[in-house]
Amino acid sequence: MPGGGKSTAGRQIAKRTQRRFVDSDVLIEARIGEPIRSFFEREGEARFRDIEAEVIDELSGAGPAVIATGGGAVLRAENRSRLHGRCDVVYLRSSPEELYRRLRHDTQRPLLQVADPLTRLRELYQLRDPLYRETAHFVIDTGRPTVHALVNMVLAQLQLVGILALPDDAAGEPSPPD
Repeated sequence: MPGGGKSTAGRQIAKRTQRRFVDSDVLIEARIGEPIRSFFEREGEARFRDIEAEVIDELSGAGPAVIATGGGAVLRAENRSRLHGRCDVVYLRSSPEELYRRLRHDTQRPLLQVADPLTRLRELYQLRDPLYRETAHFVIDTGRPTVHALVNMVLAQLQLVGILALPDDAAGEPSPPD
């Protein structure tokens, strides 16, 4: 969901696991040469989702990385399939009310530029939550932890199932993957 912490936590997870970090929305903006919001308004959601699907295909097949996708990436079955089949997907689940608390002053997210953003977040959640769950291998309920605590929760889950090696240094940082 928008405001779920994907980019913020993703950067820290990438740093801690010594992997590259890629935010699909940043890559899309570089590709289209303008902010997503203006492209979205001019070209429409369908054209944006076409470009997003191309980027997801490229990123999901490009080798080890931490990828933060846009919140609507799961709307297309091809994206869900590629992400689930090629990646270890973590869904950072937050309630619509928590997301609203984080995003109430945001003016950059096109889908939230409506009269009642909380109602819109509830609608998005109702539509997307089942799709996120279908795509994800892991669901982390975020609540209101610090970024550090959230990152530790994600890394602990990945260590628990053997995706990441257990910490081997005094700082408790995970070892880089083989």
